[in-house]
Amino acid sequence: QTGRIEPNYPKVCGHQGNVLDIKWNPFIENIIASCSEDTSVRIWEIPEGGLKKNMTEAVLELYGHSRRVGLVEWHPTTNNILFSAGYDYKVLIWNLDIGEPVKMIDCHTDVILCMSFNTDGSLLATSCKDKRLRVVEPRSGRVLQEASCKNHRVNRVVFLGSTKRLLTTGVSRWNTRQIALWDQEDLSMPLIEEEIDGLSGLLFPFYDADTHMLYLAGKGDGNIRYYEIGSEKPYLSYLMEFRSPAPQKGLGVMPKHGLDVSACEVFRFYKLVTLKGLIEPISMIVPRRSETYQEDIYPMTPGTEPALTPDEWLSGVNRDPILMSLKEGYKRKSKMVFKAPVKEKRSVLVNGIDLLENMPPRTENELLRMFFRQQDEIRRLKDDLSQKDIRIRQLQLELKNLRNTPKNN
Repeated sequence: QTGRIEPNYPKVCGHQGNVLDIKWNPFIENIIASCSEDTSVRIWEIPEGGLKKNMTEAVLELYGHSRRVGLVEWHPTTNNILFSAGYDYKVLIWNLDIGEPVKMIDCHTDVILCMSFNTDGSLLATSCKDKRLRVVEPRSGRVLQEASCKNHRVNRVVFLGSTKRLLTTGVSRWNTRQIALWDQEDLSMPLIEEEIDGLSGLLFPFYDADTHMLYLAGKGDGNIRYYEIGSEKPYLSYLMEFRSPAPQKGLGVMPKHGLDVSACEVFRFYKLVTLKGLIEPISMIVPRRSETYQEDIYPMTPGTEPALTPDEWLSGVNRDPILMSLKEGYKRKSKMVFKAPVKEKRSVLVNGIDLLENMPPRTENELLRMFFRQQDEIRRLKDDLSQKDIRIRQLQLELKNLRNTPKNN
């Protein structure tokens, strides 16, 4: 449906703080993961036909971060495995079959800015505010490669399909926007660096592994640049750009199986234009007149069936995504359903650490109760400290008296 929505249109509004990131489940089309400043990650199930009233109850609430959560990312080949990155500098891996975190990646020293998986989900690339680019083995949390980006301050990172390469967007030492291409097995130096312009907005990279196309969209810009990624130098070939006078604040992407194959549509953005209060679809269409299916621009693509279960992936199995053809159009074969686990215990142990031990308050009443408890604790500690000061002075006097007393022969 298109057109203006009503001001009182139903919303998903269960978080108690600003929502910082949302991601659609790649295998169950009506499931959304969101994260917020209220330190929680929540899983929402959108009913058939859309919302009829405001949704305030999530099917699953996940607590484990001690500070606000800025990023969520679904695993690309495994069902019900979700990654979340918080401002506590930790990445938690959630198994939604049990509703608990099963692994914690604790190798970052500052806020994590971006996460990206390779094709089979065996590697995780992260960019961080500590100016480092990392390639991590997610199950063990081991850092396989690390780059110190002093000349190229990395903001966003994306794996370039199965090419074993990474692309980052960031800022040079002269504060110009630039992109860099890296070999995932050697991050000592980028393969190439290319300056884009002198604007200040973040550059968001989007990569289409089927057509080897890279799209660059800047926050606050009105244009989207296209590049073709090659396997040999110069690696990046600039093609052209989409121009618009309306600046974008953010962009969403339609999955491959939702594209209009008959119109040779290879990519579709949903552009958020805050000045006009609208979302504008932008289709990238290959200009061809043929009525037949275009095999070269629509190869087999990752489908909607997971390749692994959470237990298989956690045990160390890696598997490429299950591919599907777009020739006959998207037909939903099996209707997978998300079943929220029944959660009773209130402790979350990961790597021997109880993540809920120092949970921040989520409501005003909890904040007041925590404040009064801390005041009582401070008063008790002050009393203990004063008692210890008195005892120290007494012991000092006794020691002085012993020194001044003449020794008995």
